[in-house]
Amino acid sequence: MKILHTSDWHVGKVLKGQSRADEHKQVLAQVIEIARVERPDLVIVAGDLYDTAAPTPEATRLVTRALTALRRTGADVVAIGGNHDNGAALDALRPWAEAAGITLRGSVRDNPAEHVIDGVTAGGERWRLAALPFLSQRYAVRAVEMYELTAAEANQTYADHLGRVLARLADGFTEPDRVHLVTAHLTVVGASTGGGERDAHTVLGYAVPATVFPGNAHYVALGHLHRSQRVIGPCPIRYSGSPLAVDFGEQENVGSVTLVEVTATTAAQIREVPVPGAVPLRTVRGTLAQLAELDPPDGWLRVYVREQPRAGLREEVQELLPRALEIRIDPELMPAPGSATRTAQRAGRSPRELFADYLSSRGHGDDGVQELFDELLEGIDH
Repeated sequence: MKILHTSDWHVGKVLKGQSRADEHKQVLAQVIEIARVERPDLVIVAGDLYDTAAPTPEATRLVTRALTALRRTGADVVAIGGNHDNGAALDALRPWAEAAGITLRGSVRDNPAEHVIDGVTAGGERWRLAALPFLSQRYAVRAVEMYELTAAEANQTYADHLGRVLARLADGFTEPDRVHLVTAHLTVVGASTGGGERDAHTVLGYAVPATVFPGNAHYVALGHLHRSQRVIGPCPIRYSGSPLAVDFGEQENVGSVTLVEVTATTAAQIREVPVPGAVPLRTVRGTLAQLAELDPPDGWLRVYVREQPRAGLREEVQELLPRALEIRIDPELMPAPGSATRTAQRAGRSPRELFADYLSSRGHGDDGVQELFDELLEGIDH
């Protein structure tokens, strides 16, 4: 069978005030075209379909149309909720999804059998997929208790809970003539972050060892980390990565989807297919004079300005580089937090003076903001 694995679409993403709706339309159109050409038997979308838990109607239309188009290529389609998604809202779409022949699993259900999906390809290859949406630490404990896997003890970690839930879902991975698959949205210890993930859900408390996955799985399709990569473990494990760079920390990532060919008796053959539809993200550095001489690269820009902070600096940079979405003073010119230099600068100075310096350091020198601060400060003093 052939599998197309994708994840972390983050539809609805706004980057520093810039909508990326047109980019998402182009990127998802390319993913759909890859599916039309490659004719996979199964498409797995491993979470974070949306960028926020309250997507706009436009974002919802784009995601549902993309899933429908993928289904129309003839593939079975399975999508799970990620940490950016509203799991309950995705589950509310299940009647629509089921009518369209799409399997949605937004959040963990009381019955573990709902997370085990069986199918058979047109060529007769049988497969079983254990589909685990993102679980917060609190809901990981609930899942353990729901599935009666013995009491969730206080000293057990998130990784312990996830391991037990995955083992329960993989109970049926026993038949030698069936392809066994897992999809989940989580962080594996040792994998590399892409740069734009939500920090609270990638720290060590949420990281699990690769050993939580069953050794007899033919392929594990992961979402959550935005960089496409293989994970060393007891079976083939892979992040497909995001098909577009979500934030400037991901500007070196190459958007792609992963294609997998596997049978019940042969090892997974894996290849990446690039998805180049997104506008590139670039970082440029320099003084105003250097930026004025710059031939602006294509794409959205992050600009590190090698100038001392002052009012109006942001506007000057924006005039030179209209596609600059993020403008900062070059960190190399800023005193390190807590440094003796910064402490000396703060000593003996009034709150008004400190706030004025802060505004200036951010390129936001504005008399109106300063006056409002003065009014608030006066109110506190009284």
